[in-house]
Amino acid sequence: MEKQFPKNVRQIGNVSDEPKIYVEDYVDTYLSQLREKAAETAIGAALVGEIQSLEDQNVVYISGAIQMKELEVKGTEINIEEETWKQLEEDKKEYFPSKELVGWCLIETGHPMGLNSGVKKVHEASFSTENSIFIWKDALETDEIYYAYKYHELMQMGGHYIYYEKNPSMQNYMINTRKKIGVTPSEVVEDRAAKDFRSAVREKMEYKEQKGSSKFTYATSVLLVVVVLAIGISTVNNFDKMEAVQTSLESLSQSVNKPESKTGTVNENEGEDPDKNAAADDTKAEDTDAKDKEVSGGTVPETSTIQEQLGDEDYYVVQKGDTLDSISVKLYGNTSHVEAICKMNGLSDGNLIFIGQKLLLP
Repeated sequence: MEKQFPKNVRQIGNVSDEPKIYVEDYVDTYLSQLREKAAETAIGAALVGEIQSLEDQNVVYISGAIQMKELEVKGTEINIEEETWKQLEEDKKEYFPSKELVGWCLIETGHPMGLNSGVKKVHEASFSTENSIFIWKDALETDEIYYAYKYHELMQMGGHYIYYEKNPSMQNYMINTRKKIGVTPSEVVEDRAAKDFRSAVREKMEYKEQKGSSKFTYATSVLLVVVVLAIGISTVNNFDKMEAVQTSLESLSQSVNKPESKTGTVNENEGEDPDKNAAADDTKAEDTDAKDKEVSGGTVPETSTIQEQLGDEDYYVVQKGDTLDSISVKLYGNTSHVEAICKMNGLSDGNLIFIGQKLLLP
């Protein structure tokens, strides 16, 4: 099936030029995070995705970014060691095996005009595909410029699109490298796709438990009938033994009707502390995580692996009287991180937080 233009997009600048450039939101967020680390030394990143012709238009999809291990800028010269290229190739095979290199990004202080010769030299040596992309970002400002390689020249583009879709490959890369480079994924680790997947697995497990319980009840009922018949035949003319039969029937009936401890019912939780019940539900959800990898086929990030990489210092537990503004001030000294906290935890309404809630911190 032919790829379609993304429908959920945000336009940046004038996009009348070709190729049409589409940057996935995770990639844009990741490059912005690298910008915060590039104030003292330049940082480079390889861009992966697809270059296509769609509806008679040249289109570039940038769905992944891989940080370069080392990059050195001296005057107009840009030096990238051979070890860095090897590392990029290994990361591409691990996280983006089905994608191709479509360009690169340079984040540094200054202005790209002074680096024209060095940038072009690197681009032609490693990213010379027609319509490949070069992105320059200022480490200290929000300035950025997009270039496309056309007719053997890097030509400045008027604008691009940011598009939004599930991107588990980029999300997985961000999570697995966050400890090394000190950046944090912009959205909560367990996104809507992972939640839906986990719910499906949990429902499947509960169905199996209920089915197993039904089989056990049926077998017990059959056994009860057999016992009744056996005792009844031998006690037809014995009134005393008939009383024993009645007692046995009552005992077996009570054992059959007793709620199963494995499946659980609403009555099990009556009178108990709601927090305790919530904790029990969380434990069950964590047990389900162990099956995610087996069932998912690799399309959804492994949440259990992700949780092992996150420590207590990555979370904040909401206290009485807390607001997102007060949490941001408490942890960072100002309210500038409120939006980031909302994105990290999938909060569309910043007022909907509750006491005891664990918030993933940016």
